[in-house]
Amino acid sequence: MKPSIVEILQPRLAALDLDHRLKLAREVIPGRMVFTTSFGIEDQLVTHSIFTQGLEIDVVTIDTGRLFEETVELWERTEARYARHIRPVYPQPEPLADFVAEHGINAFYRSVEHRKACCEIRKVEPLGRLLAGASAWVTGLRADQSQAREGVRLAELDAARKLVKLNPLADYTREIIVEKIEEFSVPVNALHAKGFLSIGCAPCTRALEPGESERAGRWWWEEDQKKECGLHVGPDGRLTRGSAPEGER
Repeated sequence: MKPSIVEILQPRLAALDLDHRLKLAREVIPGRMVFTTSFGIEDQLVTHSIFTQGLEIDVVTIDTGRLFEETVELWERTEARYARHIRPVYPQPEPLADFVAEHGINAFYRSVEHRKACCEIRKVEPLGRLLAGASAWVTGLRADQSQAREGVRLAELDAARKLVKLNPLADYTREIIVEKIEEFSVPVNALHAKGFLSIGCAPCTRALEPGESERAGRWWWEEDQKKECGLHVGPDGRLTRGSAPEGER
């Protein structure tokens, strides 16, 4: 039985650093590879690696329309630093207008269902368009970011989207990433210095209180400790992963 790309990559990636993980993945995975950045500190390190190595990986972002001004400013600084433009994708205007007209501009505060519906329109649906036809999706996920992400692997199959999901920072800690960011003078979001460790849409993100976990500032009004926006979860609410599809083995 022929091994899948995930089975080929997983053991080889573990011994490599970020640069060599991305380079190996690009060599092994045919077709279009996409890296989605939200300009968080992990994503900035991945962006640095892709651009400085000149890897053929599309670097794209989802502009939800509710980003912090500091995030937009970092977007511009990143493009200037690497002399590259980062392609954005936007929510579909009609579904977004219908949602706001029916539920209000800040409906996400009223219920988990409203919040997830907003995330679906502003983030999940645009992501689907970004990844259409891609062979692999590169992310900045770390396994120690939250309880929900502790099972993240370096390479896994996104069965729902039928592509390889590459998480080259899965086994990195935040401390290692900060060290690399400083070593390479990578631009970062000014909000990190103000206590925002995980940054999403402005209305849905606050600075951390002392002793709080890294993602506690996201959708802070909700009680669920496994909060996700939907980009990395399947219909059952768990992080997407699965076995290799038939034909890939």
